[in-house]
Amino acid sequence: MKIGVVGTGVMGAPMARNLLRAGYEVTVCNRSRVKAERLAGNGAMVVDTPAEVAARSEIVITNVPDTPDVQKVVLGPSGIIEGAAPDITVIDMSTISPQVTREIAVQLERSGINMLDAPVTGGEKGAIEGTLVIMVGGPISVLERCRAALEVIGGKIVHAGGHGQGQLMKLCNQIAIASNLMAAAEAVAFCRVAGLDTHLMLEAVGGGAAGSWVINMLGPKMASHDFKPGFMIKLQQKDLRLALAAASELGVALPGVALVNQLFTAAESAGHSDDGTQALITVLEKLADIGADRAAGSKAH
Repeated sequence: MKIGVVGTGVMGAPMARNLLRAGYEVTVCNRSRVKAERLAGNGAMVVDTPAEVAARSEIVITNVPDTPDVQKVVLGPSGIIEGAAPDITVIDMSTISPQVTREIAVQLERSGINMLDAPVTGGEKGAIEGTLVIMVGGPISVLERCRAALEVIGGKIVHAGGHGQGQLMKLCNQIAIASNLMAAAEAVAFCRVAGLDTHLMLEAVGGGAAGSWVINMLGPKMASHDFKPGFMIKLQQKDLRLALAAASELGVALPGVALVNQLFTAAESAGHSDDGTQALITVLEKLADIGADRAAGSKAH
């Protein structure tokens, strides 16, 4: 099976490498061509447009930042729809608007093109290791035809329902992770002011009932002020805005998401948009008056 990958950034590049290692013929393109060319050494064919990717592929995976980006690479000039043969499958692994996902699926179906929305969770590490959780919306028959390729990318595949349902399930993930980020940042800030060893606290808490992926993976980065992005704040903010918009349509209150959205806005205002989500700790430290020049625990009583 020939597979195309449109968008070879933090998540798309390791997905493409895993597919190449599994023996698939992979064609790639990226808005910044240099990122796609890094995969040539792994055996990928590099082309200039999504239409060219589609012309060489039976499945095209898209992994781009936001809803307008997916609309452009799928339906825009030189987009996938222009190069796709009938019965090709587009698998969008971005996190975008569920409603727009449904609209794109309808337009593709008119051209005889299948679509799955298949956003993921697990971060860059999961993409590299091929252990992502993939939440799929779309016909189960199309998923089964693509399952072998998706199993190279992810360790768990969940069929959420029809078109857009994969995106809605991913928003559930982002709702939950927002509160987890808040909890971890509060624990780290409190620990510092209390004069405790922050890494020791995280080891203890991470091994108990309050343990979570965020505590164990991002907590130490919060403690060390390691803000290298696995997932950037600006992308988390995009996801939280999608969650709040969907919640408004459904009549669901999300007070925790609204609070974290505002705290991330403060982090962005302080210049952390391109940092990892663990940079949320900087806002909690500012609220607790923990200056960069103060040693941990210097306000302990």
